Parts: sequence; C-alpha cells; structure tokens
Amino acid sequence: MTENASRTQKMTVLVTGASGKTGRRVAEAAEAAGHTVRAASRSGAVKFDWYDPSTWDDALRGADAAYLAYQPDVGAPGAGDAVGALARRAVELGVRRLVLLSARGEDQAAPAERAVRESGAQWTVVRASWFAQNFSEGPLLEGMRAGELVFPAGEVLEPFIDSRDIADVVVAVLRPGSDHAGRIVEVSGPRLLSFRDAVGEIAAAAGREIRYVPVPAREYAAALAEFGVPAQEREFLVELFETNLDGRNAHLSEGVREVLGREARDFGEFAREHAEAGVWKG
Repeated sequence: MTENASRTQKMTVLVTGASGKTGRRVAEAAEAAGHTVRAASRSGAVKFDWYDPSTWDDALRGADAAYLAYQPDVGAPGAGDAVGALARRAVELGVRRLVLLSARGEDQAAPAERAVRESGAQWTVVRASWFAQNFSEGPLLEGMRAGELVFPAGEVLEPFIDSRDIADVVVAVLRPGSDHAGRIVEVSGPRLLSFRDAVGEIAAAAGREIRYVPVPAREYAAALAEFGVPAQEREFLVELFETNLDGRNAHLSEGVREVLGREARDFGEFAREHAEAGVWKG
C-alpha cells in the first residue's frame, strides 16, 4: 500500500524555509492534505532562523511534525551541529516526526543526516537530485532570462527533479507510523539530462535562444561573489560543485514511485509550464 492510500492523520506541521524552493511547496502540499501548516522563515509570520536558536521554541512548540531544510545547504559548515541541536529540542518539545531534506551524493551532508538519525525522533531523510526549479528561481534565473547560463557542471548528467515531487514525498512520509520512518528515501526525476540538454529544452519551450556555458568551478566563484555570496559560503559551494557534479549522480532513483505509487514529473513538463507562465522572458 502506498502512503497516499493510507488513512491520513491530521497534524500540525512546521515547515522551515517556507519561502524556499521546497519549503513553499511542502507547505502547499501539507495544507492540501488537510494538515495545519506552520510556515516558518526568517521574514514570515512564524519566525525561524537556523542561526538564531531563540526563534526555535516558538516555532516548534505544539507541532506534531517538522520539515527541516537547512540554509544555505544541508552540507554547509555547521549544518550538522545546527540540525542536531534543533532535532533534539524538537523531541524535547514533543515533535514526533522529523523529515530532513538532504542531497544525493553529497558527502558533506553526512553530519546533518547523522544528527537527525541520532536525535531520538522518528526520522526520515529525503535525498533529492538537483531541483528543476533551480532554473526558474534563485540566482540562476537572471542569467537564463539574459539568454546565457554560465555554470560549472560540464556535460555531467543529472535526473532533475521537480520540487513539487519532493513536497509530495515529504508530506507522504511525515505521517506518524509511516512505512518510511527510520529510512533514507532517494528521489530523482525520470530521465537523465545534461545541463546543456536542460537549458535546450527550456529554450525550445520558451521559444528563444538561451546558451549554456560551462566553466570550471573555481572560475565560477567570481560569479558567486557578484551574487553576493559570502566568502566562506563561496568556498563551500565551489567544493560542492567540484565533487557533486563529477558524475556520481548520473543515475535514477525510484523514491517518488516507491512512496507515491506514480512516476516523477518529467523535466519537459516543468519547462513547458514555466515557459507558458513567462518565467524566462528576456
């Protein structure tokens, strides 16, 4: 029986990073499932800041489950300590279920994953491939709209996943007593594309020219500086690009089908929908 086929228990769900690429969609999916959503962020009605523990208790108190999306990245320096501290506090305050967003093939995420496993909570780790929405939201969007994506991915293949699929999986596994409690679930899109392929599909859907220009990771650090990324974070991201974009993720994962009983959304669907919405207009 899939999670969707099981009887849903209504809960109060804390969603961290609720204004982000996955958090916003987790909040929407949880509301659609009938849960009470506590959408938390640094600037939202429910204040939550990973770097300010004084914001944690009010966000956690009274929640049954929590979705943890560490910013800026689950493998960033200090992520393990922060995730562990929050997870332990969540257990103390009676939060029963924790779902951590992690990344496939990201060795740097190991401390955060270990911290949530050792917290004493009922946990699930959802390891996701590269988000399709990275092309439509965030720092890469400006280059896409300008007609040129400069990025240090070479010709590596990646099974881009729609963030809506991540959200649906998260909401399905949040249920207390879930078949996926105490497990790592890896999710990806249904086919492999290079970044050049992905940009090409977006360009075709948008009806305009968008070029993909691969560059070395170290060279890309200059672009990160222009985006306003702090020096320590830039160094981490360069290391991440050099390791995680080395081909280790050029394979499919079956987590979407295993949890939801359906196939993951195709990248072409994502490209068409967002092109029709005018996301990549110059």
